[in-house]
Amino acid sequence: MKSLAIILSLAVLYGCAEKPAQQQAAPPQALPVTEIKVDTATTYQDYPASIEGAVNVEIRPQVAGTLDRLYADEGAYVTKGQPLFKINENPFREALNNAKASQQAAEGAMANAKLEVEKLTPLVQNKVVSDYQLKAAKAALQVAQAQVAQAKAQVGTAQINLGYTVIKAPVSGYIGRLVKKQGSLVSPSDAEALTQLSDVHDVHVYFSLGETDFVNFKAQYAGKNLQDKISHLPPVALVLSDKSSYTLPGKIDMIDGQFDKTTGAITVRATFPNADGLLRSGNTGKVRLSLQHNNVARVPQDATLELQDKVFVYAVGDSNKVAKQPIVIEGKSGSDYLVKSGLKPGQQIVLSGVDHLQDGMKIAPQKAVDKANAVAKN
Repeated sequence: MKSLAIILSLAVLYGCAEKPAQQQAAPPQALPVTEIKVDTATTYQDYPASIEGAVNVEIRPQVAGTLDRLYADEGAYVTKGQPLFKINENPFREALNNAKASQQAAEGAMANAKLEVEKLTPLVQNKVVSDYQLKAAKAALQVAQAQVAQAKAQVGTAQINLGYTVIKAPVSGYIGRLVKKQGSLVSPSDAEALTQLSDVHDVHVYFSLGETDFVNFKAQYAGKNLQDKISHLPPVALVLSDKSSYTLPGKIDMIDGQFDKTTGAITVRATFPNADGLLRSGNTGKVRLSLQHNNVARVPQDATLELQDKVFVYAVGDSNKVAKQPIVIEGKSGSDYLVKSGLKPGQQIVLSGVDHLQDGMKIAPQKAVDKANAVAKN
C-alpha cells in the first residue's frame, strides 16, 4: 500500500511540473476599408450679404418752404414722375410774376433805345448831329438788350423754382419712412432727406471675400482678366434670413477695385431679379457660391486623424499592414473631406477605428458595405 501511495504522488508531481500550453495569438482586428476614387466635386460656401435696391435715391427739396401736401404714404409703390410732395407755391408764383414784370420793363427800355438809334442814324448821315450821339445811342441799345436777356433768365429761374414746389419721383420704386409731415418747414440744407425711394425691380446683393477665398475664387474660372472671368461665372444663390432659398438665381457683375485695409476683404456684388418686390433695401441674407473641385478624392472625416495641424489617414499596404499617410485637404462636402493630394486612385484606407491603430499593425480589411458587421464583431 505504501508503494502504491508513493507512485500516485509522483504522478501528481509530474503533471504539475508540465508547462502550460502556449496561448494562441489574437486574430487581426476586422476594420472597414474603402478604395480611393478620384472625381469632380462641387462645394458650397455661404457669405453674409446685405441687400440694396438697384437705385436708392434720397428725396430732398430744392427750394425752401412749407409742405402743403403729401401725395404718397410710407411704403407705397410709386412710378417715375409721380408727385410725392407739394411745397407752398405762393412765394414762388409771386417771384415769377415779378420776374415777368421786370422782363416787360426791360423790353420797353430796349424798344426806346432802338427808336433812339433809328432817329439818330439819318441825322448823322446828314451831318445834323455828331457821330458821337449815335454811338452813345447804340451803346445804350446794347445795355437794354442785355437787361432784357437778364430779365428772361430771371423769369426762367423763377419758373424752375416754381416747378420745384412739386417734388416728383425720379424713379419707380418704394417710398421709405416720411421724416417730414404736412405743415413742416423744409429746406435744401436739411440734414435729413424727406424720404428715400428704392427701385427694387432688381436688387444688388453685396458680400465680401477674404484674400484667400478671392484667390481660390479667381482660380476656378477661365478668363484672361478679372472682367473676362466675371462673364464666365455661374449663377449664385441667395439664402434669406429665415434660411429659405430665394427662388431666382443671381449673377455676379461687379468686384471692387481694391481690398479694404481694415477688414482685409474685397466687396463683390451680385444682382438678382425682383419683379415681385419680395426683396427690399436693408434686407440681409447669405450669398451661396459654388466651387468646383477637379481630380479630388472624398474621404470621410471619421477616417482621418489630426496631429500637429496635419491630417492623416491609415493606408492599407502589403500583408494588410496599415501605415499613417498625410493628406492635403482642399475643401469639405458634408461630412467628407475633399483630398487634393496624398492619396492615389486604387489605394485602400481604413474607414473607422483609426484612433487605435499604429504603423505596421495588421488588420483584417472588410469592404465598406460590411462596415456594420465589422462593428458588431468588435
